[in-house]
Amino acid sequence: MDEEAKMRTCHLLDLPWEDVLVPHVLCHLPLQHLVSLQRVSKQFHSLIQVYLANCRTFDLSSIGPSISKEAFCSMLKDNKVLHSLSLQSCSDWVTDKELLPVIGQNQHLQRVDMSGCVWLTRHSLVAVSLSCMHLQRLGLAHCEWVDSLSLRSLADHCGGLQSIDLTACRQLKDDAICYLAKKCLTLRSLSLAVNANITDESVEEVAKNCRGLEQLDLTGCLRVRNQSIRTLAEYCPKLQSLKVNHCHNVTESSLDPLRKRNVVIDVEPPLQRALVLLQDVLGFAPFINLQI
Repeated sequence: MDEEAKMRTCHLLDLPWEDVLVPHVLCHLPLQHLVSLQRVSKQFHSLIQVYLANCRTFDLSSIGPSISKEAFCSMLKDNKVLHSLSLQSCSDWVTDKELLPVIGQNQHLQRVDMSGCVWLTRHSLVAVSLSCMHLQRLGLAHCEWVDSLSLRSLADHCGGLQSIDLTACRQLKDDAICYLAKKCLTLRSLSLAVNANITDESVEEVAKNCRGLEQLDLTGCLRVRNQSIRTLAEYCPKLQSLKVNHCHNVTESSLDPLRKRNVVIDVEPPLQRALVLLQDVLGFAPFINLQI
C-alpha cells in the first residue's frame, strides 16, 4: 500500500527532465507559457533553463515586446545548439550587446531573422557571417544599417545561403548585390524591394549566377527596366514568383513570356487592369471576348 500511495503522489517534476519532459512535453508549449512556468518555483525555473539550453528554435514573435534585455540574455546564456533564431518582435530593444554573445556561441544557426531591428549595427551581420557558416535563410528587411562591407562579409563566408530579405536596406547599391550573386550561387529567394539604388545591373547579375532562383521581389525598384526582366526569363527556368509592383519601367512586353510559364506576377496584365478600373467606375465589368 505504501508503494501505491507513493505512486499516487508522483509529481510532474519527478519525471526524467532531459529524456521525457524536455523532448516530449515542453517542446509543445508556447514560449510565453514556458516563461510563466519559470516563476512557479526554483525547480521549474531550473527545468525551463535546461529546456532553453537545448532548444533549436527560438522565436520571440509572441513575447518579444514584453521581455527585457536581461531576460533575453538569461534565456539563451547556455544555449549552443540553436538552428533558428527570430528577433522580429524584439526590434525596439535588441542591440549588438545582447545579440553578439548568442551568435558567437551558436555556430549551427541556419535561419536568422533580424528584420526591423533598427538598434543593431553592421557588427551583428559580420558576426553572423563569421560564426554561422551553415546559414541558409536570413531576414534583414528594414535594417538600414546593412552596408556593402557587411554584406560582402556575408557573401564570402555563407556561400550556401538560399534566402535573403534585403527589403528597404537602402545603403545597398548594385556593387554589393552583384558581389552577393557571384558568391551565393544557391539563392532561391531574394528581396531587393523598396531600394531606389538597385538597377538592371543587379537583376542581371542575379539572373546569370543564381540559376535556381524561385522568388524575386523588386517592388518599388524604380530603376529596373524590361532588359533585366528578359534576362531573368532567359537564365532562371525555375522562377515561380516575381514582384514588380511600382516598377514603372517594367512593361508587359517583358512580363508576358514569364506569364506563359505560369510565373506568379503581382501586377495584372493591362487588359485586366483596365477591366478592374471600368468596374470601379461603372459598377460592373463589361463583357469582352478575350479570345478575339
